[in-house]
Amino acid sequence: MWGFITTIFTNKIVISVIISYLLASIIKVFFNYLAYDEWDFMVFFRTGGMPSSHTATVSAMTASIYFLEGFSNLFFISLIISSIIVSDAVGIRRAAGKQAYVLNKMVEEFKYFKKFRTKRLYELLGHTPKQALAGLVLGILVAKFVFSF
Repeated sequence: MWGFITTIFTNKIVISVIISYLLASIIKVFFNYLAYDEWDFMVFFRTGGMPSSHTATVSAMTASIYFLEGFSNLFFISLIISSIIVSDAVGIRRAAGKQAYVLNKMVEEFKYFKKFRTKRLYELLGHTPKQALAGLVLGILVAKFVFSF
């Protein structure tokens, strides 16, 4: 049992992914503070924001596989899956966040009729291309750092 756990947490791919996620999420908290002048540590666990922790995670995974195996079948599979995840974050999830914004505005406008009693929808679901690019660079740099040791 302990051998399995040790193997997992000494794997450079896993280490790169974990560090990338943690760094992106910590950076996200700081950027949120700069934007709103208020510490909100729950941003660490939420989607959206700068940089994209999803993109950082999958780019660290893909870069790690490349550093380990080069242009292998596993690398190309990882690249394809990573591309889908990043595309989803920038496209579909971002569009859903924009729709949540519009719906929240509509509920605010109609709240005077007291028919709409609902919680505000979370709006920061996706990422801008800049946020995804920052996550991509972060993930690759973390993987490069981990594989340099």
